[in-house]
Amino acid sequence: MDVLVAYDIDTTTRSGQRRLARVAKICEGYGIRVQYSLFECRLTEADLARLKIELEDVLDTDVDHVRFYRFAGDVADSRQTLGTSSVSELEDLWVW
Repeated sequence: MDVLVAYDIDTTTRSGQRRLARVAKICEGYGIRVQYSLFECRLTEADLARLKIELEDVLDTDVDHVRFYRFAGDVADSRQTLGTSSVSELEDLWVW
């Protein structure tokens, strides 16, 4: 399944800045960064569950949040882009 992962991490503190770096690193292991805090991911149900667990371990849920948007089909069928885009396309499942 294709999933869009968006996050907003409070970076007003040093610990928030560290959380942001950790969240980004986790997401990089599951998908392609298309904006600073936005990733397109092709995941199995198990991958999505594992991603959520990894992120929950890092987040401060009082000030941070992550959203997951599932696509019924391929994310490329729903995507429209204006301006430049240097982002690669999602291919076959590449999380293992």
